Amino acid sequence: MSEARVGGAVARSFLQRALGAARLDADVYEEVEADTGATGQAAWMVTLSAVAAGLGSIGNHGLSGVVWYTLWALASWYIWAAIAYWIGTRLLPGAHTEADHGQLLRTLGFSSAPGLLRIFGLFPPLAGFVFLLSALWMLVAMVVAVRQALDYCTTARAIAVCAIGFPIYAISLALSLLLLGPLPI
Repeated sequence: MSEARVGGAVARSFLQRALGAARLDADVYEEVEADTGATGQAAWMVTLSAVAAGLGSIGNHGLSGVVWYTLWALASWYIWAAIAYWIGTRLLPGAHTEADHGQLLRTLGFSSAPGLLRIFGLFPPLAGFVFLLSALWMLVAMVVAVRQALDYCTTARAIAVCAIGFPIYAISLALSLLLLGPLPI
């Protein structure tokens, strides 16, 4: 495994970053925030999470669901990062807030790591539970991602950004579900 340097520190591999992000490790979120080369990795994390959701719901939506969830996830990731950036830097900036859109893209991309669990939706008795658990876990990971990317001193401000912005993100999910049909929850 090759290792790269980010800001003088040795960067973790994609797998290490994914596991650390799922464990809500703030250091991993700080690392991907600072690593401008990690935007592609963040996009892959979102894509893999979306494919897991599509495969996990294949019983309800077939193969078209895999394509739909992947495209929706990539678009909504970008929109969610823009919304969080605007709220976090314009409406609720902290004393040390200094961020750009790319930092939110990278940290929010890795907050999708718990979504990989959605692959277990392939087992119908687990589907609803797995989708609910991964959604809640991803929401908590988003709070950590926002806190780190926007350099907030408290988690409360990151929760506020997510509380204001997440309903917009959820509306895009609802529109997606209206077009494709409900998830197996």
